[in-house]
Amino acid sequence: MNPALNRDTRSDAFVRRFESYLVAERNVSPHTLEGYMTDLAQFAAFRWGEGASAPFAWWETGEQDARAYLRLHAKSGARATTVRRKLAAVRTFFRFLVREGAVKSNPFSPLHGPRQPKTLPKVMSVEEARRFLEQPLKDMKDGLAERYSAFRDAAIFEFLYSTGCRIGEAVAVKWGELDFVRGGVVVTGKGAKERLVILGAPCIAALRRLHDAIAARRSDLADAESPVFLSDHFAPLSPRFVERRMKRYLAETGLSADLTPHKLRHSFATHLLDAGADLRSVQEMLGHASLSTTQIYTHVSVERLKDEFAKAHPRA
Repeated sequence: MNPALNRDTRSDAFVRRFESYLVAERNVSPHTLEGYMTDLAQFAAFRWGEGASAPFAWWETGEQDARAYLRLHAKSGARATTVRRKLAAVRTFFRFLVREGAVKSNPFSPLHGPRQPKTLPKVMSVEEARRFLEQPLKDMKDGLAERYSAFRDAAIFEFLYSTGCRIGEAVAVKWGELDFVRGGVVVTGKGAKERLVILGAPCIAALRRLHDAIAARRSDLADAESPVFLSDHFAPLSPRFVERRMKRYLAETGLSADLTPHKLRHSFATHLLDAGADLRSVQEMLGHASLSTTQIYTHVSVERLKDEFAKAHPRA
């Protein structure tokens, strides 16, 4: 994607209003917002050419254009999830234009993206999670990591695994929001919905160590209003920073490089269900609006049981 085209598309009056709508009414994350803007720029380039500039005549787009755009991505070899995301972005934009009275109908409404193959989320085993979570402090003991960085990394990964939070939810937490006595914290998830998540004993211990380390170096950043998780230079953490740190520890522990912080969320849910947790309780902790979204983790648990059965049963 040409960055100049993305900037020019965002100068369109309707796109600017749509951007404000996504932030103010839909409460989308910065990452999601950038995805929408990139997808709209790609559609504008497809519809009016790479050299086109705002304002764009969105009302000139018909269902034939919409179908051609869908076919273009379908034939490009893009994954089904990518095509569906791009289609959803442009469909949402035209739905907004209908609401604003800029177009009479949404040309993307009748379209359906390619069927998404059902895949089970990849998770760590309990033993793999233990090895991974212990690695930051092991690095510190071995002289491979500075004290504050090791405490910070241990705390963020313990937090993700203990709570099942998304990265964006975790990095937004402030010290004053943590309840160490009751062992919980209220986080704000998708759609500005709040939910209570639980802090396990190892997570609380890691957070206390981190707080002491911050207070020793920057006492002004250890107060109630300060973010819990900060970079080596005491700036707010970005999701990309957390991903890079995870890659380091995965390599050191010999775990699969395609594991991500979000896989800790998957592992959290799967390990709870494996141990007999109630499905609805797990749904509430994950912040899923629909129970069917949470039920995929029951399939993961069944697959893990099958694997153990196959390895151990004499007539498997």
